This record gives sequence, structure tokens and C-alpha cells, in this order.
Amino acid sequence: MDDDPFLAHRSLLFTIAYELLGSAADAEDVVQESWLRWAEADRTEVREPRAYAVRIVTRQALNRLRTLARRREDYVGPWLPEPLLTSPDAAADVELAESVSLAMLAVLETLGPIERVVFVLHEVFATPYAEIAASLGKTPAAVRQIGHRARAHVAARRPRMQVDRRVQHEVIEKFLDAARGGDAEALMGLLAPEVVILTDGGGIAAAARRPIEGPAKVAAFLTGLTRRFPDFSVSRIEVNGGPAVLLDTPGEYPTVLSLTAADGLITRLFVVRNPEKLGRLGAETTLTR
Repeated sequence: MDDDPFLAHRSLLFTIAYELLGSAADAEDVVQESWLRWAEADRTEVREPRAYAVRIVTRQALNRLRTLARRREDYVGPWLPEPLLTSPDAAADVELAESVSLAMLAVLETLGPIERVVFVLHEVFATPYAEIAASLGKTPAAVRQIGHRARAHVAARRPRMQVDRRVQHEVIEKFLDAARGGDAEALMGLLAPEVVILTDGGGIAAAARRPIEGPAKVAAFLTGLTRRFPDFSVSRIEVNGGPAVLLDTPGEYPTVLSLTAADGLITRLFVVRNPEKLGRLGAETTLTR
């Protein structure tokens, strides 16, 4: 059992499912469902067990993705992915870290289910189009065309990002100093002209129901939070392969804040307050490819 190929590649399979779904709980369900199908399947002629396991997970994730797409139409406010606590080592694979960042997962959420599957498998996990086509029951030519469309869609919506971790840490430290002091002017100086903040409370925790755009409005929103919750404590964490902030306030739900920066300025802020999405912060999750 220890050398079962499915178990050997479980971290990879979870990472694929999570990138497709943006939810660790749904990804775990998909991996478990896939394991049951793997255990029941006749694999006597399977020459590439890893590819076969990926195919099973892809099909199960696609079914789940279609169901979730309908549910998320009724979600209260912006829907953001579930943040995962990761080790600093997760950032060593720069491409993987960028692909699982909250910023990228939020962009992937704007793709259709088939487009998302093709983009994630080909662009992130280097799966050949022919192999993806076999999973989806389509021709390689059709899958290649879907991949081109998905790549153009993502490129048009991807926020400006700087992957230099030193710069990211510097921006976060400056942001925290300004936030702690409620210094609106200092915050304004850290925000790019196109800055947007998205807050996900899921209708459970207090959160803005619409995106907040522009430096003045974003700074006002953030300083308003610090005045409303003056006793908050801050800890630095690693989320989805990048630096993030955990805010704790007595009597309130915790908050995870992740940001993207370019040229030393914050371009996007992602604030997750929905308590149903904060259950994976007690232990690190291994993401791999």
C-alpha cells in the first residue's frame, strides 16, 4: 500500500484539485472520491499511473467545479479562494507559488470550467494537450484552441505582480506600519493608481459587498478598519506560497490579508474573513507539482 502510485502522488493530486476549485475542503473531497475510483479500477494495462490518477482527479474536479459555479452565483459579496498556510519553502518554485496565489486563483475563477481545467493542467502542470483531451473527451486541436483562449483571458485580467520576495516583504512591512498607526497618507503612498481591495465575508463576517477601487477609497476603508478595531493584533504568515498577514481582534472573526505589489506599490488586496474559509491556518499544507 505504501508504494501505491496514487498515494505517492497525493500532494500533486490535491494541488491540482485545489487550483481547479479554490477550496481545500472541495479538493480533499475530490481526492477522496478519486481514490475510491482508483481503487475500484482495473489498472492492469495502465502504463502511466501518474497520468491516469491525474485524469481521474481532473474528471472529478470538473464535475465539482460545475456544481460550485452554480452555487457561487448566489454567494454574498466577492468570492475569494480559501487561503492555505504554507511553508516558506513553497515559494522556491516561483511559478507554482504564483499560480496558487490568491491573486491568480481569483483570476482563474473568471474562467469557465473547461477553460480552467485546460489552463491549469497545461500552463501550471505542463500536461500535454493530447493528455488533457483524453481526460475531457475532446480532440487535441479543440483543447489547444481552448488553451489559447484561456491564456489570453488570464493575461488580460492578471494583476501587475512582482515576484521578488524581498520586495513583497518590504511592502508588507510598510503597509503594516501605516495600518497600525492609522496613517491614511502613508497608506496612500503605498497604493498603485489601479489598486483594488476585495473582501470576502461570505455573508457571515462583516465585509464590503463590492470591490473598492482607487487609492483614496482603499486607504479610507483600511484606516476605518483600524479605528473600528483598535485592539487588533498582527502576525506574519505564509499563505499560498507568499507573505501574508493574519489579523486577530477580540470578539471578531480573524482576517487573512494577502496583497500583490509591483514597482513597490500595492495593486491588489485580498481580505478573507469568511470563517468557513479559515480552517486550514492551523497547519501547513504541502503544495507541489
